[in-house]
Parts: sequence; structure tokens; C-alpha cells
Amino acid sequence: MAAPRAESLFRQTIETPLGEMLMVGDGKSLLVLEFADAPDRIAAALRRRFGEATFTGGDPLGIRDRLAAYFRGDGRAIDDIPADGGGTPFQRRVWAALRAIPCGTTTSYGALARGFGQPTATRAVGLANGANPIAIVVPCHRVVGADGQLTGYGGGVARKRWLLEHEGALARRPPIA
Repeated sequence: MAAPRAESLFRQTIETPLGEMLMVGDGKSLLVLEFADAPDRIAAALRRRFGEATFTGGDPLGIRDRLAAYFRGDGRAIDDIPADGGGTPFQRRVWAALRAIPCGTTTSYGALARGFGQPTATRAVGLANGANPIAIVVPCHRVVGADGQLTGYGGGVARKRWLLEHEGALARRPPIA
């Protein structure tokens, strides 16, 4: 397998209500949006995909403003952000299906698999969902267990709950006194 070619990418850290996020793009698409508390995992994934990339600052796609609008309550502000997470053809298919889940709703891994006409592919859908490198914009947080329980999330289940409450897919819980 040939080594990935080096590219020039933009990289920026974004403050969100859920903590810092790292955003990486190439000027055409968002390539990574991850919570910044996993920098080694992010760096390894970028090296695998792009080799020794050169990073610049900036935000040519206006992603920071769109995320700010999302966090202010405009769930549709992120819908048309161009995103390219790389991945296998199956992962890309799952990630496209994730983008079709409307804000404020959830689905299950099994329902996604059935939607592909592959009802036994639930586990494969879960693995592809977990490999998604573009949090929030490719809304893997909107996938829950068959019983409606919140299942794993790369950013942590507490963040997943917050996002689903923010979007209105879960009732907000009162704070613990």
C-alpha cells in the first residue's frame, strides 16, 4: 500500500459547551471534528489518512460560525457542511445515513441496517458509526440501542445525552441537587 500523500490542511480548535473540539478540513470539506481530549488518536488518524500534512489556521468553510449557531439552538445550521470522513465504502454509506437522521430524532443500529436491506449487519453498522471522525456534523450521537438506551459514544455518553437533550430528542433531566 502506498503511503498517503502530504496535504495542506486547515486546523483549528473550537470552544463548545461540551469542551474543546479539533476541526480539520481541506478547504472543500470538513475532514475531522473531534473532542480535543483525544489528541493522540486524532493525530494518528490524520497521519494514516494524509501522511505528513502541513497545517494552517483559518476556517474557509465557516464551520466555527455554523457550530456556534447549532449550539445556540439552530439544529439545521450544520446540515449542509460538506464533510468527508474518508473511510471504506460501507462506512461512507453508514455516515451518509447518519446525516439523513433529522435533528431531534434518534434511530437504532438495527434500523439503520434494515434501511440498507441488511438486517443482520447491525454490528457492522455499529462499528462504522464508532469510526466516524466527524462528530456532531455526522450525527452518530443520534443512534441509540434497540431498547432506546444510550450506548457508547466516542465523546462519552454524558456528551451524547447532552447533545440529544439539546436537540430535543431526550427530555432534559433536572440537575442533581
